[in-house]
Amino acid sequence: MTDRPELYAESATAGVVTDLGRTRGPSRGLAVNGALDQFAARAANALVGNAPTDPLIETTGFGLTLRPSHDVLMAVTGAPSEPAVDGRPHPAWTPLSVRAGETVRVGVSDAGLRAYVAVHGSFDVPRLMGSCAPDSMIGFGTSVTSGASLSLFRSHPPLVNRRFGATVFDFGIPRDIGRVPGVLDVIDGPDAVEFGSGLQRLFDSRYTVTPRINHVGLRVAGYVPRRPAPGEVLSRGVPVGAVEAPAGDELLVLMRGRGITAGYPVLAVLTSRAQDVAAQLRPGQEIRFRRTTAAAATAAYLERRRLLDRIALRARTAFAALS
Repeated sequence: MTDRPELYAESATAGVVTDLGRTRGPSRGLAVNGALDQFAARAANALVGNAPTDPLIETTGFGLTLRPSHDVLMAVTGAPSEPAVDGRPHPAWTPLSVRAGETVRVGVSDAGLRAYVAVHGSFDVPRLMGSCAPDSMIGFGTSVTSGASLSLFRSHPPLVNRRFGATVFDFGIPRDIGRVPGVLDVIDGPDAVEFGSGLQRLFDSRYTVTPRINHVGLRVAGYVPRRPAPGEVLSRGVPVGAVEAPAGDELLVLMRGRGITAGYPVLAVLTSRAQDVAAQLRPGQEIRFRRTTAAAATAAYLERRRLLDRIALRARTAFAALS
């Protein structure tokens, strides 16, 4: 056992240490990057008493096995992944008290793509502009691969409920929180009016997620609306969640690793909730776009933030009572 807490990756394929993103990056020409499912990442940190912006693990499409050198408090959120400690199943989206040397298995999900693992005290990893978010364009980031060792800032003693003799938590998280719907809510993009009546077909059509998925974006195959008067679009800033209509038979949905400028028409923009849903879409999944308003999207965003605030408050209260 080392003096400083470590988390060992005994088996890992596509994991990284990330956070909510490099918010100072876009003004300097860098993508914001960060956890693609922002809600799941925030919830994982809240469940272990971390700050929302603390580093955590994001694993994509594959499971991983972790082993701590010291007692730690963990949480697994995101895609349904059936976490287990030394083979004992444990529910996701709840705090998980892990003893030194125990193995934590995060399984492979068939109903989502990305899982998040937060550890109380978080990880001591390099940062750029205040963020540890990986950026493949400049070769920055911390990968989590088999044999990797991640330093933790601190350990956490086991949490035991004096009445039940075990760690028992219920922070009021909805039971369907990990479900991935096949609907992406969008608001009109800056070029929506240029598509005329053809824009309605975006909402009447169904699309299939292609295997072309990464942090930059994903492509969906199906009907691509065309502008009646096509012409060049000057490169300009584009938001995360922009739905672009390039030439061809696929729409391009830009994610957090996108370049800060682009030159395709933007017919719609995903809401923050829809961006989290898009982060969990798997190749072959069928989706459709649903039109909403900025006011409705803002209300939904605020409701989800209030849920996160309640989770964080309940976690802090429970940990204080058990410590």
